[in-house]
Amino acid sequence: MERMDDLTGVLDFLDPAALDYTEWVQVGMGLKESGYPLHLWEEWSRRDSRRYHPGECAKKWETFTGSAGQPVTAGSIVQMALDRGYTPYQDCELDWDDEIGSREKVLVDTNWLEGHELIIPEHWDPAGQLIRYLETLFEPDERVGYVTETWEKDGKFFPTKGCSDRTAGQLIDALSTCHGDLGAVLGDYNPKAGAWIRFNPLDGQGVKNENITDYRYALVESDHMELEKQNALIRELELPVACLVYSGGKSLHAIVKIQSDTYEEYRRRVDYLYNVCRKNGLLLDAQNRNPSRLSRMPGVLRGEKKQYLMETNLGKSSWAEWKEWVEEATDDLPDTEGLAAVWDNLPPLSPPLIDGVLRQGHKMLLAGPSKAGKSFALIELCISIAEGKKWLGHFACAKGKVLYVNLELDRASCLHRFRDVYDALGWNPRNLINIDIWNLRGRSVPMDKLAPKLIRRASKKGYLAVIIDPIYKVITGDENSADQMAAFCNQFDKVCNELGCAVIYCHHHSKGAQGGKRSMDRASGSGVFARDPDALLDLIELDVTEALRAQEENKAVCRACIRALEQKGFDDYSQDDACSAAQMKAIVQNVLSGPEKAALEHSLAQAKKAVQQRTAWRIEGTLREFPRFPPVNLWFDFPVHLADDSGALGDLSADDGFNSKSSPWQKNFQKKKTPEERKKERSDGIETAFETCAMGADSVAISDLADYTGTTEKTVRKRLKEHGGFWIDDGNTGRKSPKGREIPD
Repeated sequence: MERMDDLTGVLDFLDPAALDYTEWVQVGMGLKESGYPLHLWEEWSRRDSRRYHPGECAKKWETFTGSAGQPVTAGSIVQMALDRGYTPYQDCELDWDDEIGSREKVLVDTNWLEGHELIIPEHWDPAGQLIRYLETLFEPDERVGYVTETWEKDGKFFPTKGCSDRTAGQLIDALSTCHGDLGAVLGDYNPKAGAWIRFNPLDGQGVKNENITDYRYALVESDHMELEKQNALIRELELPVACLVYSGGKSLHAIVKIQSDTYEEYRRRVDYLYNVCRKNGLLLDAQNRNPSRLSRMPGVLRGEKKQYLMETNLGKSSWAEWKEWVEEATDDLPDTEGLAAVWDNLPPLSPPLIDGVLRQGHKMLLAGPSKAGKSFALIELCISIAEGKKWLGHFACAKGKVLYVNLELDRASCLHRFRDVYDALGWNPRNLINIDIWNLRGRSVPMDKLAPKLIRRASKKGYLAVIIDPIYKVITGDENSADQMAAFCNQFDKVCNELGCAVIYCHHHSKGAQGGKRSMDRASGSGVFARDPDALLDLIELDVTEALRAQEENKAVCRACIRALEQKGFDDYSQDDACSAAQMKAIVQNVLSGPEKAALEHSLAQAKKAVQQRTAWRIEGTLREFPRFPPVNLWFDFPVHLADDSGALGDLSADDGFNSKSSPWQKNFQKKKTPEERKKERSDGIETAFETCAMGADSVAISDLADYTGTTEKTVRKRLKEHGGFWIDDGNTGRKSPKGREIPD
């Protein structure tokens, strides 16, 4: 069975003339060991016309008997190519260190390429041919290397060192008066062998690379395809050809403009040129890379054929123009499409991953201050997706596989957190198989390096979401730089596009009070963080009053008492009793025994402690694909966030600095504000909010003020009335006129 397709690209890349004898033999051994036919090695070896001898491959092939130790295989051939710069095609699986989006520079589909006929000049003017060649490539005072003398071996002719002491101007003058006798100017040549010329100027001291004075041109030559196909490819690739010469044999010689200032730059550009040619099916002789290489001289005979100049200055006008064209023609950007063509057949929208918040394949950022439980919230999201349940008790999630990229916690802590969250939610872990964890603490790399590694590992797992926690561990560049953060966020797009899944990540707030800012302005660093994701969810702490905390403590005591009574099978209490901690404690005193009372006291102490440690949060959304949802209020009751079903948190204001009762250390650094100071702060805050939202207008929607301040409309109305300088009418507000305007109740 012939399996030539598997190694076609690899053998196309490997040039037999560039390999030593051992490597050439190893290619044959690898092909035979892997079950490939002899003729594949034979055809490939024929590309090296100097080494190839008919029948030699077959003789060697018979001696290849394999090795029980370390046999040479097809993999050995691939490695040989990789060591020389071979790059697998885009549809291959990404390797660990591969870059994403490095599209092959394929410009021509050779399957549909038609040959371009060679036009032989009707009037043969040998001197005119060479004069035109010299005038195109050289300045009059530049020295030219050429060869007319040859030596013969095994029926083949080889060039000598030749001459390099005459300038292009001297040669042109002599050719202009030679009446077509090139031998009178250059010396007689052997018509069976033809003649050669060097395409870069020399210093007159030799003909090696170090004697080149200007790295201006490179030779593109292929002996392995039809002449008409070579001609067509050279033109289709728009190569910046200064002179195109028919060699009188199996190839065309394209003298391509390289225009390098140094030998190092010349080598880089020639490597680029040869790589583009190879990927587009023009297989070149690697030995032609040298700037001092000989090329076929136009205007002479070679056997029964003529070496002639076909054309000058075709393709792009310069190296820079050609390279820019190649890069633009092979970028990763999609083609434009006409709206009319799809108007009646629009593609379906991606289904929601988080209902009303995020679609599958899109990006989401969760932002919040330190200790807001962002990591716990993301773990809760992992579990919600895996189990197909509501996240934060509010947002329905699609069910599927999810990858959690842990950059901050040690492995044991991370795994325990997942179990703790499952237990706290009270969910049975029926779908643990849907959760994969990649623990990278101490091993994380910048996101531009992590993305290809992530894609390689996740490419066939079918994840609905990849959650990266947190991103400060992988940020590349200055987080306050818009262009650097745009480049950073582009890595998330690549992950989304390559894996077809959502990417969800978290980031921290900037320093200072956040209560007076828009939710999308709170994340630290550049505004790119707010504008880039399809969904931005922001957590901000609420200032819990002593009255509310006492109310929550009362509820916790009642729940603990009710549980104790249920265990005794006692239910002789009213609904009013169930809402009063004092009443419930009095009832249990009469029902429970001594040890049971002691156990209850311990439970009550734990419940009160939990209430004191509990923090309150408001989550707001800035969404691209869905309408804005009303703010969702949550309790963070370690280790999970619980929805505020009672609505008790609805009227609380966002924490605007050192006023959180849940941060005792802050009170040591801030004097408690008087009621008058708090009223002035609220008054100043509403003034700032109005000026910002109004932008010169006379009125502002109260809903806009609520969005800006991160509070409810009810709270905004309350503060406007307290301020006294604003009117309220039908959901709008504005400053009172000098005569005053009553505020409707």
